[in-house]
Amino acid sequence: METLLLLLVFLLLQNVDSRYHYHKSNQIPPPPPPPAAANAPTASTEESPIPSDPSYGPQPGNTSSCIFDVTDFGAVGDGATDDTAAFRDAWKAACQVENGVVLAPSDLVFTITSTIFSGPCEPGLVFQIDGVLMPPDGPECWPKSDSNKQWIVFYRMDSMTFTGTGTIEGNGQKWWDLPCKPHKGPNGSTLPGPCDSPAMIRFFMSSNLVVTGLRIQNSPQFHMKFDGCEGVLIDKLSISSPKLSPNTDGIHIENTKSVGIYNSVIANGDDCISIGTGCSDVDIEAVTCGPSHGISIGSLGVHNSRACVSNITVRNAVIKDSDNGLRIKTWQGGTGSVSSLTFENIQVENVRNCVIIDQYYCLTKACRNETSAVHLTDVTYRNIKGTYDVRSPPIHFACSDTIACTNITMSEVELLPYEGVLVDDPFCWNAYGVQETLTIPPIDCLQDGMPESLGENPLPGC
Repeated sequence: METLLLLLVFLLLQNVDSRYHYHKSNQIPPPPPPPAAANAPTASTEESPIPSDPSYGPQPGNTSSCIFDVTDFGAVGDGATDDTAAFRDAWKAACQVENGVVLAPSDLVFTITSTIFSGPCEPGLVFQIDGVLMPPDGPECWPKSDSNKQWIVFYRMDSMTFTGTGTIEGNGQKWWDLPCKPHKGPNGSTLPGPCDSPAMIRFFMSSNLVVTGLRIQNSPQFHMKFDGCEGVLIDKLSISSPKLSPNTDGIHIENTKSVGIYNSVIANGDDCISIGTGCSDVDIEAVTCGPSHGISIGSLGVHNSRACVSNITVRNAVIKDSDNGLRIKTWQGGTGSVSSLTFENIQVENVRNCVIIDQYYCLTKACRNETSAVHLTDVTYRNIKGTYDVRSPPIHFACSDTIACTNITMSEVELLPYEGVLVDDPFCWNAYGVQETLTIPPIDCLQDGMPESLGENPLPGC
């Protein structure tokens, strides 16, 4: 009996072992670990990405976001219902979690009134518009208790993304038709009446921002403003409003540093991009601009104020059918400086004032001559080519009487008339610099070397 029991135990052990080896031999091997990125940063050697770098921002594969659909908070999206409360509630919920997403879904039209979306919030918040978002239709529908100087404001935000496949519609026509607007009176004058119009989107005192992918159109006034911000990436935007829509700047920045504006198309009734005082380290590339008033530095120095702008680069851009091309504009009586500007590889098509410095900027004929001025220095124009509207000289350097423009560099500038007779008399006044190559038309009025004096204290505080 004992022998029989030992035999049974032996056979059972053999069977268990056989089953173990059978299952083991048919297991699916685990997947190999993913290959390391070719340039994967290490914590000890690589700096964090900055928002002005196109690689910055949300990366594919991030599945940890919490989505707060505004329709789950009561938004109707029929274009008539006021959905403001739903957007505010969705914002408050998303603000409290990391990588929260406020979602306005596609195929719906949402109307909200003037709103400030305030931080600070948890990092990684995304405001995503896949449908249509718009304000009330004109000043008559604007709530009397709301500010009529701004519509959507993002305040005290850090590490936020504003994106989507949808449209921000400004309903600007009735604002443009107010009697105070320049095109309403005879010969560009205005008529009596209310004049405030809201800027469409404003970022204020915020940092590490990404704005990408949206269509923004028909703003009552500026389409997008950045004030007191640092670290801004703008990529793949479409901004549009009619050519005669007044004061509809595309992107305006002031007191803002470390900005990248890339791969965007802007057509509007004022400056495509305007850069105000307090801006530095701004990189603009692959932007198509026009119809418009061009790309502008300024206006600066109004009401005898100090202006400081530095390290601005515009390259690989197209400006077409515009009243100005590359423009620097300052008021008499200002102080401070504009320095280290580079305009490179710019194609112009049927543009008035292709290259212009105007230190006598004035909106009326009543501006007085002043002895102080913002000092312009280290400005480079390289490979600027195309056609100009012959109603104005293609190159115009009107510098201050008392403080000259210095270190202007011209290289490979070739501008021909779009139609009509060649205008061969660029204008210069108190402008100093160098022609690295012959320009078309010739700019013999640019003076060599440096002036004997730059005036009294031209660079306070910059």
